[in-house]
Amino acid sequence: MSSLEVWIIIILVVGVIASNLAALKYSAKFKLPQFGQHDKEKQLKSDITQPPNEADGNETQTPDKSSNQSK
Repeated sequence: MSSLEVWIIIILVVGVIASNLAALKYSAKFKLPQFGQHDKEKQLKSDITQPPNEADGNETQTPDKSSNQSK
């Protein structure tokens, strides 16, 4: 192998390592959800946004006046 080919391979390897480090540094800024906590946060948000009687599923139904009058 000639010395030119060796230098080209070294430059390519250094370039791949540098690009991987740059991608790692860029992706470190993103916050990823932890395993198991995503469902808990989703459940907490749904409990906060919904009124308590709808979140529990215990809705009381009032009788319809029109159905009582027709009988």
